[in-house]
Amino acid sequence: MKSYRFALILFVILISCEKKSKTEKAIEDIPVAIKVERFDKAFFETKPEDLAKLKREYPLFFPSNTEDAVWIEKMQDPLWRELYQEVERKYSNFEPVRKDFDVLFQHIKYYFPETKTPKIITVIAEMDYNNKVIYADSLVIVSLELYLGKDHKFYQFPEYIKQSFETKQIMPDAVASFASRKIAKVTDKSLLSQMIYFGKELYLKDLLLPEYSDDEKIGYTEEQLLWCQENESYMWRYFIEREMLYDDDAKLKARFVSPAPFSKFYLEIDNETPGRVGAWVGWQIVRSYIKNNDVTLDEMLQLSGKEIFEKSKYKPKK
Repeated sequence: MKSYRFALILFVILISCEKKSKTEKAIEDIPVAIKVERFDKAFFETKPEDLAKLKREYPLFFPSNTEDAVWIEKMQDPLWRELYQEVERKYSNFEPVRKDFDVLFQHIKYYFPETKTPKIITVIAEMDYNNKVIYADSLVIVSLELYLGKDHKFYQFPEYIKQSFETKQIMPDAVASFASRKIAKVTDKSLLSQMIYFGKELYLKDLLLPEYSDDEKIGYTEEQLLWCQENESYMWRYFIEREMLYDDDAKLKARFVSPAPFSKFYLEIDNETPGRVGAWVGWQIVRSYIKNNDVTLDEMLQLSGKEIFEKSKYKPKK
């Protein structure tokens, strides 16, 4: 009996691997050659007298109402130049990241064939951690000053923010920006709708970043991910018993979905929790929906959170 079970398990694994390999083989055959332009490098290595030429090459980054003196001051400012030197030290060879973008857009083109192959432009901006990567159809703008490593001396941010300032987070951040153009906008403010919206985003990371671990996709540590896995049923019971799912109190998004040092159950365990546990639960609901329904990816991305939840047959793991 034991040998039979082992053989059956092995057969299931082999079938799963074969199915995956066929999909990945098809993805690998999609021609993608991403081009990268290092605007950060061009800017800080341009002489002030050549600024006009740089502005002609990159008009997108030079608002017409900003005087040249502002750009020249930035070029020569010691702190900005030190930041550029740190970025250059980390990314003098950008080829590994460029190859990661090739692989990412092979996956994107497989699931969304109409997608254009964009150009990647790297910049050094104002450390806006809410816009680390911006996907804009034909362009992807990457702010490299926010990927120097979470322990970099320049970062004066809370730990929960800077823990994602790693090179490995560039692709998940790119998918998050891409996803915002594919997922239907939330039409109500209920906690459930917010949870499912970000659950869809994380499910897209499942498809587009199959080699990434779940903690990398959501920006958790391994310990934070484990906490969610071990407390899934507890969190779900908490939401249900307090009738939170269809509650549209804006504070619920801040407590359970938005980036935060921890989630706010208003219990002694709060300091042990990671932020965004609602998004993590929403992810599990979307996964369950996909498993239990015959639906295309595009259709799922347009469905309401309520419909996805009601048809998901979601049951938290105990």
